[in-house]
Amino acid sequence: MTTIGFIGLGNMGAAMVARLLEEGVDVGVWNRTASVADPLVEAGAARLDSPADAFSRDITLSMLSNDRAVNAVFSEELLASVSGSLHVNMASISTELARELEARHQAAGVRYVSAPVLGRPPVARAGQLNIVAGGKASDVEAAAPALDVLGKKTWHVGENAAAAALVKIGVNYNLIHALLALGESVNMVERGGIDGQLFVDILTDAAFTGSAYMGYGKIIAGREYFPAMFDTTLGLKDLTLTEDAAAELGAALPAAPALRELFEAAVADEKLKDGDWSIIAEVIRNR
Repeated sequence: MTTIGFIGLGNMGAAMVARLLEEGVDVGVWNRTASVADPLVEAGAARLDSPADAFSRDITLSMLSNDRAVNAVFSEELLASVSGSLHVNMASISTELARELEARHQAAGVRYVSAPVLGRPPVARAGQLNIVAGGKASDVEAAAPALDVLGKKTWHVGENAAAAALVKIGVNYNLIHALLALGESVNMVERGGIDGQLFVDILTDAAFTGSAYMGYGKIIAGREYFPAMFDTTLGLKDLTLTEDAAAELGAALPAAPALRELFEAAVADEKLKDGDWSIIAEVIRNR
């Protein structure tokens, strides 16, 4: 049986580990704040003492929150001590860091796959994630025993790690636009005396049938932003990743300044900053 070491137990990481455990996978877990691992240890995970311990297993998965956290954990020193292992980084990171990490792993003799995921924690818990993989085909295949448990499909988009990072950035930018469109249109119809949820029901039955519109439409219409599974700070992070990638590629983002202004307003508001990233709809409503 394939054994897995898992690094990073935020909302998404914890849901992924729970899924692996439910499927009978042998998982060891590490998190910087050790107490966060307690519920998963009680559910059957092994507690690991350090990130290096995760690499003693067949496959190492990681799900950390941002570039800074990923860069800090997967240092040259750590990777030099775990040569020959396989690391699958499932976080959303910049294309710049994706290239740097790929080179760092290669120099240390560590196989590396960038595999950001599409879906929220409940989707992870159900094993229905879409996984976007960048890396050597042989390494993606080697990671399949873990990825197949977590996702309904793995999309191999290129032989380099930055390809997967770029696709995930593009998907998140579309999601941010969906939040904007929902926030503006729900606010408009509500001001005309129409129930927001009724509008969302019509919208998602007639034209926009995807889970993003259904899920976020319900959250926005019902103002159900807490507790957040993906908060405004992370949303602003993803918008920044998009702006940086577009600048590097010379791609125009005409709507990005307006989106940034909404996210910065939400993050600066003590009542909004810890809410789901769709809470930018409240910034719109308040205007």
